[in-house]
Amino acid sequence: MLIVALWLCVSATSAWAQQADIARADALMKQGNAAAAFAILDPLEDKMAGDVNFDYLFGISALDSGKADRATIAFERVLAVNPNNAGARLDMARAYFQLGDLERAKNEFETVRGQNPPPAVAQVVTTYLDTIEKAQAAKRRQLRFYVEGTVGRDSNVNNSTSQSQIGIPALNNVVFTLNPSNVKLRDSFSSAAGGVDFLEQVRPNIAIFAGGDARKRVNFTQDTFDNSSLDGRVGVLLGAASNQLRLGTTGGRYTLDNTTNRKTSGVNGEWKYQLNPANQVNLFSQYTRTRFLDAATRVNSFNQSTSGVGWLRIFGDGKAAIFGTYFMGNERDPEGRADGAKNFDGVRIGGQYSLMQNIDLFAVASAQAGKYERQNAAFLTKRGDDQSDLVLGGTWRFARDWSLRPQLVHSRNTSNIPIYAFKRTEVSFTVRRDFN
Repeated sequence: MLIVALWLCVSATSAWAQQADIARADALMKQGNAAAAFAILDPLEDKMAGDVNFDYLFGISALDSGKADRATIAFERVLAVNPNNAGARLDMARAYFQLGDLERAKNEFETVRGQNPPPAVAQVVTTYLDTIEKAQAAKRRQLRFYVEGTVGRDSNVNNSTSQSQIGIPALNNVVFTLNPSNVKLRDSFSSAAGGVDFLEQVRPNIAIFAGGDARKRVNFTQDTFDNSSLDGRVGVLLGAASNQLRLGTTGGRYTLDNTTNRKTSGVNGEWKYQLNPANQVNLFSQYTRTRFLDAATRVNSFNQSTSGVGWLRIFGDGKAAIFGTYFMGNERDPEGRADGAKNFDGVRIGGQYSLMQNIDLFAVASAQAGKYERQNAAFLTKRGDDQSDLVLGGTWRFARDWSLRPQLVHSRNTSNIPIYAFKRTEVSFTVRRDFN
């Protein structure tokens, strides 16, 4: 009996202490100190969960102290006992709104409105519903622009070999001197670019998109290699962001030395699937037709097919990410180019790290091997290339919608035909302005 009495005494004391803590938390909420109230109630949740009065007080203290995820759990317990609790329903809607779950928030606010609340509450609900409608409309239709300017230094503006003399095996290795324009040339450059992207959410799981980019690059002295490009795209997105299929078509025009050099057109598709909030996989495939327009280079036209698989991993609430891609494909040569068709495959790996809230660092490395099918008549061998690329840089968002991107790009192509071997390093600084 003594043990039972002691147990009852301890239980009563514990219950009294809990009620005292709840009373203190309630007083703090009335004083507008939600964070302090939550700190008192949080340790009591395991024991007090299921008590409607506790759950509601705990829910509003969590909501008003910025912990909307904890608040929804508490309000669910209240509504499970009393689905007609208008106060809990209203605060549940507010919690979903804070979490950015606008569709659930909208449903809860509409439920509250259907319960004929007092005029003051009805006005609050209407304000929230209007805000949600505007946010959803903005998501349904997006229009974004950007402009940017770049200055830099390029060690090889013409992607050419550093050898000025080449022996030709088909002519008993007679040495020919290459035209200076076909030998590695250094220069500084400036460029300007701009683009637009449009997205229209026509149905919850269907969106259409369109976009385009224009670029112009001017070398300081080697103006023969000044170039510009104009590219466009249009397509459709099917499914939610976590399981989405993207289908599109592309087209472009590339100009060299103020003359249209080539045109491209193609179709592509990509499937992205989010395994969980930290991991995403994708499959992609594309087909592109490239046509050189000048009679002397038309023979180099090709049709390229590429397919691959990728993986993205996000760390630390989005502070860091890494990705990897494997791809393979082929190029058909409809005009009978000297080296014939080409088969290739490669890998690409990279990552990004947020050093500070407004500074990101990034790195990308790739390698690709290509084998051609026709023996080159001049060099008496089938061409084989191995290209590697490294990109290092960062993005500094120094003001709203403004960023500065320093970047280094190093490329190296080794080939068993010396005129195709080259090294290239480019250092640049880009200032960009986004318009959202």
